[in-house]
Amino acid sequence: MPQEKSVIEAAVLWLNDVIWNPSFIWLCLGVGLFFSVMTRFAQVRHFAEMCRLLFRSDDSSEHGISSFQALSVSLSGRVGIGNIAGVAAAIGFGGPGAVFWMWVVAFLGASTAYVESTLGQIYKMHDKESGMYLGGPAYYFERCLGWRWYGILFAVAATFSCGLFLIGPQANGVASAVVQVFGEGQAVTTGIAGAVGSHRLIATACVLVLLAFIIFGGIRRIANFAQVVVPFMALAYIVLAMIIVFININRVPELLALIVSDAFSPTAGLGAAIGMGVKRGIYSNEAGQGTGAHAAAAAAVEHPVQQGLVQAFSVYIDTLFVCTATALIILMTQQYNIVADQTFAGDATQYLVTHLKDASGAVINADPGTTAFTQYAMASVFGKSGPVLVGIATFFFAFTTILAYYYIAETNILYLARKFGWKRDVTLIVKLSAMLAVTYGAIGSAGYIWKLGDIGVGLNAWLNIVGLVIIFFAAGRPTIRALRDYERQQKENAAVYTFDPQALGIKNATFWEERAKAEKEKSS
Repeated sequence: MPQEKSVIEAAVLWLNDVIWNPSFIWLCLGVGLFFSVMTRFAQVRHFAEMCRLLFRSDDSSEHGISSFQALSVSLSGRVGIGNIAGVAAAIGFGGPGAVFWMWVVAFLGASTAYVESTLGQIYKMHDKESGMYLGGPAYYFERCLGWRWYGILFAVAATFSCGLFLIGPQANGVASAVVQVFGEGQAVTTGIAGAVGSHRLIATACVLVLLAFIIFGGIRRIANFAQVVVPFMALAYIVLAMIIVFININRVPELLALIVSDAFSPTAGLGAAIGMGVKRGIYSNEAGQGTGAHAAAAAAVEHPVQQGLVQAFSVYIDTLFVCTATALIILMTQQYNIVADQTFAGDATQYLVTHLKDASGAVINADPGTTAFTQYAMASVFGKSGPVLVGIATFFFAFTTILAYYYIAETNILYLARKFGWKRDVTLIVKLSAMLAVTYGAIGSAGYIWKLGDIGVGLNAWLNIVGLVIIFFAAGRPTIRALRDYERQQKENAAVYTFDPQALGIKNATFWEERAKAEKEKSS
């Protein structure tokens, strides 16, 4: 059995290296820069409009969720374990400079998020059986490019990635946070993972029960839960971080200088900071993965660009606010180590930097792939309540992300069901697989689970980013045409925005075509 596991882990590590090769790192940055230039840096020019759209009145309908609910569902996917354990991993494996590259990914990725989310809105469909709007990369690849095979390929990849691989790190983060606060508890022998701590099993059971209750209630129950929990927890977490910042306010210039200088150090040049910053940045804010486009498509809006801008702003919230909060907590308190190898091996690990030590001066072998750094940092300021606060934040961040990933997997399995004539009951398989992934992820090895998650991110991002570039050059730049149409109506101070894809030369946007036709008939 151990031999079999080592072979599987070796295969996972190999596949991870293949997917996350240096060319893909630069592709992510290059595509973000390209779309920033093509949209004339819409993520900067329309910042005020993003804020206006964020706080406007509820525009939900009986067929869709509101723009704010869509933002919350999207944020529930973006704001997760990557904001706590992911940032710690970026620093622990790539040094403080990795934070700078997370910022770069967020700034450039906001334009990518605009493009994919606007496409999700343009090519969404009304699912008559559920009564809701559905969309995402599989939908816009088929409708925009006419590539049914590519839509199926993405849907299969997204179903496995979001229904299995990406859920694991979130569940592992929840369980690890509980263990960090309460300890492992008594060892319990299990058939699939050997001896597992009782506290870890209790945390896993709690997540499973709550997950089952919500996912069997559909997208509206997920949206209602997310719109309450996500903004509250994100704001509370940022407030805690700001307390630590104000306590150490005199160190802010020093830390910013450290982050920037380390980003261009020889280590960063070899790829440690850049690689980890880009990887964890994409994992956290999801820009380029196509995952945010699913929630964007579910929103009821007047114009597709509105949801594109809202989703672009969500990247800022995720990385520039929440991830930066975690980075400042860890760096200000110096509760971190930097390891020489991305495969954490506990006592056998070689360290480049050792700040995290016990009372005797011995190095604490805390796994960078968990929430340990953040919890140690909080404990240094808030005492025993610090790890508890991190544990609570981790639980809700990770849990809402599990919900978002489940919704994405369900959306894609429904796409496949229509293509192959499957019954809608096939979504039960996704529900069960999500619960299985939670169980396995919670009791598995953190490093191994993160590698599986990285594979899921990479599969989605490779397919989506390549597809976005093809759409831009082969399909008449629909997101740029939509943006210009929206900006024209802005200048005209339109009381109500309209979107007529046929007038803009955008084909196969059937939902908006029918809506524009109905509005014309109504006005006449």
